[in-house]
Amino acid sequence: MIGGLALASHNVVRATQDVDLLVDADRADDVHAAVTRLGYDCLHRSAEAGNYSRHDERVDFLYASRPIARRLLAGAREVKTSFGDLRVISTEGLIGFKLQGWVNDPRRTRDMEDIRALLRANRSAVDMKEVREYFQLFDRMELLDELLQEID
Repeated sequence: MIGGLALASHNVVRATQDVDLLVDADRADDVHAAVTRLGYDCLHRSAEAGNYSRHDERVDFLYASRPIARRLLAGAREVKTSFGDLRVISTEGLIGFKLQGWVNDPRRTRDMEDIRALLRANRSAVDMKEVREYFQLFDRMELLDELLQEID
């Protein structure tokens, strides 16, 4: 699990309107078949992601094909949720995905607020070396420094 619902497993609670899941890219066809069998309409599907809706429900899949995404998927830990036992990616990985979403579309201000909240709630436990790698990957080291100053 990634996205807004995953935040709760990392000490951040906020309302969300969809479910975001990370799945192995090799399983994209299986996911598509299963979700459409459940009555969801495919809104968009590419090698990177799939978006589906059914009535007022929405589920989005991000397909892990790159080494970093596959590593985060493999390292997801199981947590008990109101939906049952689900695997959730690390705080650091969630920050990385939120950063990627914001870099891809800076209008996604919710992602930046989620990053702030994740850093604030998990500052003492987060692996800052890994977080720095994500910000460096997207050439946003100054932004990370600003965020850390804000929460200190």
